[in-house]
Amino acid sequence: MHIPDGILPAAIIVAGYATTGGVTWYSLRQIKRDRNPQENIPKASLLTAAFFVASWVHIPVPPASVHLILNGLMGTILGYYAFPAILIGLFFQAVMFQHGGLSTLGVNASMFGIPAILAYHLFQLRYKFGKNNRVWTGIFAFLAGAGGLGLSVVLFFFLVITNIPANIDAAIERNAIYGLVLAHIPLMLIEGAFTAAVALFLMRVKPELLESR
Repeated sequence: MHIPDGILPAAIIVAGYATTGGVTWYSLRQIKRDRNPQENIPKASLLTAAFFVASWVHIPVPPASVHLILNGLMGTILGYYAFPAILIGLFFQAVMFQHGGLSTLGVNASMFGIPAILAYHLFQLRYKFGKNNRVWTGIFAFLAGAGGLGLSVVLFFFLVITNIPANIDAAIERNAIYGLVLAHIPLMLIEGAFTAAVALFLMRVKPELLESR
């Protein structure tokens, strides 16, 4: 679902980098407010690697094939660490596997990273129902995992459907975009369930890992 080079106009590319720069600055500012920012770096590094490798896991959903994104999971577990982690993962995906592109790195980072931060805040709503309530932790983890990907899909759809290049058949491209978006609906359920499973496992064995800023 990465947006490649050559699709978006220059104005959106510049806006994407500006947005990513601003959100990265804000995220780092929030991270610095943590009592020990370095403590979560190993966890962020591990999930950055998982985000990087997830692009290799393809799931056939006729008529398309989709791959894991895991931005909702990253937001749930990492909090504000998720945005710089996703940015780094996207950079290496673009350089090593040509997933996305360097010109669209800012747009892709905002498209995946901002929903990750929103997923984190959604997951924090579990505290309203009790910090150690496993049922509500699982529910909000599922919503965060599915919702993080779902919002990214909506942003992807808006960006590509409104910027179809003039040198390709618009009708064919629109149908391809519709198919790709629909193919991500079952993936939302998969990522929601996976995020809930990870959150419940961590809650049982090491609950402090769910306490990221």
